[in-house]
This record gives sequence, C-alpha cells and structure tokens, in this order.
Amino acid sequence: MFIIKEQKASFEQIKETTILNHSSQYGIDFLYRHIHSQHHRLVVPYAIGALYNHPLEGLLLDTLGGALSFLVSGMTARTAMIFFCFAVIKTVDDHSGLWLLGNIFHLFFQNNTAYHDVHHQLQGLKYNYSQPFFSIWDRLLGTHMPYHLVKLPEGGFEARLKKD
Repeated sequence: MFIIKEQKASFEQIKETTILNHSSQYGIDFLYRHIHSQHHRLVVPYAIGALYNHPLEGLLLDTLGGALSFLVSGMTARTAMIFFCFAVIKTVDDHSGLWLLGNIFHLFFQNNTAYHDVHHQLQGLKYNYSQPFFSIWDRLLGTHMPYHLVKLPEGGFEARLKKD
C-alpha cells in the first residue's frame, strides 16, 4: 500500500490556492478577471464543469503545476498517477452539486460538495477556495465561510451561508 504524505498533497493545494484562486485578494485582479473568472461563469456548478476553465489556467496550473508538484514531492510515478486521478475525481465530485449519503469524500474531507458550492455562490465567491483537499488553508488565509445544509421541501439539500 502506498502512503501520500500530507506535505506532498498540500504542496498542490498551496500552489493552487495562493497562485490563482486568491489572486483577486492579493492584487492580481488581471489574472482573475481574464483567466479564472471563466470557471466562475458556472454559478451553479455541475460535475464536468470542474474542468471548465481558461486554456492558460489548464496549462499553467493543471499541467505545469501538477508536473512541478510531482517533481518537488518526489512521488513515484505510480503514486502520482493514483494521487492525481484521485484529485480529479474529488474535484469533479466537489463540483457535482450532489450531497449523497455515504459519499466517502464527505466523510473524510471538510471541503466537500457543499463547501465548494458556497464558493460558487455570488456571496461566497471570495471564500472557501480550498479544493480539492485541505480546508485548513481557508482558515489560515481568512477565506473560510461557514455554511449549513437546509433540507428542501421538494427533496435534496441547499448549502446556505451562516449569518453571524
């Protein structure tokens, strides 16, 4: 069995969170407006929309960022393949908008479908960036926004922002 140390996975998270997702808060509005905002045209996310982004974002963050993470972390090729496949599946699940009972991702990760759904809501756009794994970065960088799930009369749940 292989073990992926949190440091290896968190490097991917630090890269993604600080370089692009927090760019609008750290004075790089140009990157957000012209590149990452394309992903946020999806106010109501859907599964395959997780991968809907600007070609430069795909090249720089997903491809080159993933390669750099692989090289710096020292993962074996097999571990990297499993880790990156897992990350893509988790990312697609986070954007699915579905809160399914028994979903293993919801059991092990605080930043789940509902957590990331808040990020795609208009009021939550500058919050809950941490995706796909460690929500600790949102807490440390002051971008965490609490939410609660509301059961809808017609069935299902809705993630709503908590009021202070």
